[in-house]
Amino acid sequence: MAVSGAGGSRIGWALIDSWTMSRRELAHWARQPVQVVVGLAFPVMLLLMFNYLIGGGKGIQGDYAEFLVPGMFALTMVFGLDATMVAVTTDLNKGVIDRFRSMPMTNGAVLVGRSVADMLQSFASLIVMMGVGLAIGWRWHGSFAGVIGAVGLLMLLRFAMLWLGIYLAMVAGKPELVVAVQILVWPVGFLSNAFTVPQNMPDWLGAAVEWNPMSAAATAVRDLFGNDPGVTGTSWAADHAELLAVAWPLALVGVFLPLAVRRFGALSK
Repeated sequence: MAVSGAGGSRIGWALIDSWTMSRRELAHWARQPVQVVVGLAFPVMLLLMFNYLIGGGKGIQGDYAEFLVPGMFALTMVFGLDATMVAVTTDLNKGVIDRFRSMPMTNGAVLVGRSVADMLQSFASLIVMMGVGLAIGWRWHGSFAGVIGAVGLLMLLRFAMLWLGIYLAMVAGKPELVVAVQILVWPVGFLSNAFTVPQNMPDWLGAAVEWNPMSAAATAVRDLFGNDPGVTGTSWAADHAELLAVAWPLALVGVFLPLAVRRFGALSK
């Protein structure tokens, strides 16, 4: 893979290298269809389980599906973190990234390729979840611009979690250590307002839940979709969920994207 040539701009070659690495990640979908299907089916199973079996809608006003489904959208964006980490640590331990770094390609193209493939899969998961949500009775009542805004907030949350996952994967170094991160991801996902309102929780726990980045995203998305928020929040975090739904992911990206790029650049040193 050559990255030098007459008239080739640095940005142009960076885009070419990044797209090449993106195609490499997408090619894994064809070779590992079971993994892709499981990744799409897992959030669907959670949605159906909470809507029909567990039924955590105690204290929620209105239709529980209209409260639950947007929360599940946000949860889906967070739960992809472990898959990102497994993919990166696997490449690290197999020496794949070292081989790529020895090639004349733009530094960072591997990370960009990973992020592009991850975002495409996350978007596919979101579309599947929206289809299942419609099938169980969820509807959006806002404008088309509101729907686009909600999808944009969800993908922004996913983008932030993606770079967090890439950085933690390079720090962990081994797929076995991803389990430790998974243990932390589950509390972040479930200690949120995805399934129930903070008013049903002890005061100290409810306050923590309302400041959870995923709770901010879920609340903002419910508002943009025109869905019933369950009950009206009383804290600053609940009243400014849209602001936090943007600020939290941008803060995470601002911290972990540079850290990931720096860590990647130091791998061969």
